[in-house]
Amino acid sequence: MPRQVRLRRHPVGALAADDFHVVDVPMPEPRDGEVLVRNTWTSVDPAIRIRLAAVAPAGYFPAFGLDAPMDGIMAVGEVVESLAVGFESGDTVWHTYGWRDYAAVPAGAGALGALGSLRRLDTAVAPAHAYLGPLGPMGLTAYAGLFDVAELCAGDVVWVSAAAGAVGSLAAQFAKLRGHTVIGSAGSDDKVAFVLGELGLDAAFNYKRGAIEDQLRAAAPDGIDVYFDNVGGDHLRAALSVLRRWGRVAICGAVSQYERDRPAPGPDNLFQAVANDLTLRGFRGSSYTDRMDDMQRDVAAWLRAGVLRHRETVVEGLEQAPEALVRMLAGGTIGKTLVHIA
Repeated sequence: MPRQVRLRRHPVGALAADDFHVVDVPMPEPRDGEVLVRNTWTSVDPAIRIRLAAVAPAGYFPAFGLDAPMDGIMAVGEVVESLAVGFESGDTVWHTYGWRDYAAVPAGAGALGALGSLRRLDTAVAPAHAYLGPLGPMGLTAYAGLFDVAELCAGDVVWVSAAAGAVGSLAAQFAKLRGHTVIGSAGSDDKVAFVLGELGLDAAFNYKRGAIEDQLRAAAPDGIDVYFDNVGGDHLRAALSVLRRWGRVAICGAVSQYERDRPAPGPDNLFQAVANDLTLRGFRGSSYTDRMDDMQRDVAAWLRAGVLRHRETVVEGLEQAPEALVRMLAGGTIGKTLVHIA
């Protein structure tokens, strides 16, 4: 019988795998304009944690309901029945009805807006699960954040936090592939070794090994021009101190706050943005779907040339999705975290 992972209770503080449960459900029946998809891979992303609260941040995607399907998580799979024009049985597609075995998916905007629209995938370019990583939302977020939000310019020195993660590892490499000096930070020595050895960054540091600002200044003694922020908090504070005049911050996430059980204080040096004419701009990858084709063209070329690396942490079995999320939030994964369903 088909299964779904559902939220048992809204977690407060650190997430636990038993905040979820797996339930048996009837086989979905597609209606006109829908396809039935057998999911093969589903995504595990830090932003899922934000939507596990009873109320999601204003303006963001809605919170997940208790004991309800967790719509709005990316998945890829195979169409087994189609009642939608333009899709046939056997097509490989992506959509936003993940964390379940089967889904009846409408052709059109999904639970993440245009980003999650049912889309046929070209598996001659890359395997299906790569469309949950470098060729999908993760790639779009890194690409738009660097080139549209941060407006990367010739000669910019770039710092990427969470540089061993799904988005950070791509953003760091995109900047390197465009010829920039790139500094990465991560939360373990193994991750630092990964971003230096496998991703080829110019410098990297373990933020747990000392004051972030001191380590950043050591890596970039003349300052930085762009900060790609996945963490927020003390990382953003350090960036504000080290950014040169006219520097830019692309605020992609704030993972340091996702599991706090009380509000976190903001940077106490925000006036540096005034003093140095800095630009701080938050963004969501889903707001830049018009760049998807450009991103996929460039990323596919980098993948074919063998110059872009994308490490994956793969967990087997749908029932392990909650544990995979717990591991990722605790810093126990590298690169893109995926669940292989079947």
